[in-house]
Amino acid sequence: MSPWGDTPTPRRFYIHDDLIEDVRERHGGDSPAFALAQELMAMVRHDDRVSVLTLQEQIAALIARGPHSSFALTIGIGLAGERVARQVHAQAGWFPAIRRVDLTREEDARGGYAVVSPTGVSLAGQLAAVEMATPMAIVDDTIFSGITMRQVLEALSPAVRARAHAFCLRCVAESLPPLQALCPVTPGFAAPGRVLDEVSFINASGLVRRGSIRRTGQAPLAFFERPEWIRAWFPGRADAVIDLCRRLNLLLEPCNGRRQVRAGPSIGRRGGRALTGTGPDCLGGHVDPWGPYAPRADQLALGEPMGPDAASSAPSQPFRGQSPLSRLHLVWPLDVAPRDPRPA
Repeated sequence: MSPWGDTPTPRRFYIHDDLIEDVRERHGGDSPAFALAQELMAMVRHDDRVSVLTLQEQIAALIARGPHSSFALTIGIGLAGERVARQVHAQAGWFPAIRRVDLTREEDARGGYAVVSPTGVSLAGQLAAVEMATPMAIVDDTIFSGITMRQVLEALSPAVRARAHAFCLRCVAESLPPLQALCPVTPGFAAPGRVLDEVSFINASGLVRRGSIRRTGQAPLAFFERPEWIRAWFPGRADAVIDLCRRLNLLLEPCNGRRQVRAGPSIGRRGGRALTGTGPDCLGGHVDPWGPYAPRADQLALGEPMGPDAASSAPSQPFRGQSPLSRLHLVWPLDVAPRDPRPA
């Protein structure tokens, strides 16, 4: 048996489509990559269990649960949470001041997850300057098991939590009550059912781009590199899905996206980001989960820093190239943190 155990086939499977438009803008609407991306999304839709969620419909649903006055400070959990906060603010004006805290989950060797600070700066250190900034919003893209959001909320003082409000675009409804005991939580979309066996979430980009599966001390993987997960998610079509993902990955990550994880200084820098990797193409300007290529203009506009002070949110990279990779391990019991491949 694999160390991550059996993967159930969820009764409802939600896929956030962050792939189609991204590939169109990077490669063009008449490119082979775009054609493969369309073919892949058409294939995964060919199942009554699968629902594809768009960014705008989730943002609209979240805004409809308002209104909210502007928050003095918004904490975006990782690059994804920061991006969502900026996207929502552009339409609703709720989050004028946004600060990112870098916190993510990695698979550990024991078959569970560790909640870690990928930059080497502890969560307490990242939050040290925000105690007086209330009312506060905390934003993530997805709440799945809830352990990442819970870690951030529990790191805040009771006084700050009393004036805090958490937001996400999508969640599993059963994960909300423990978080709502700490502060109000508003999702754009809440899926009913039990985590994993009844309901599950993934990002479409994670099927083909490495970084969706983060592993302690090892290079990240894309979902197609865990064929047992693909077979559980897309029974009867797994081989075809894996083949499409592999072909699309070769176009999106031509150096195969494999960055060697090193507990030492980075081997190169480009655009202010510390890099580790193999092959000249892997030393491109963008090493976050999209892969090793330059970020789009709209991503820069949404706040991805590119300069001497930029810090990558890629889980395998040293912080600002200043020190060897270090991690703050915040390990949850397996009965609290179910083993799953989705972002928490």
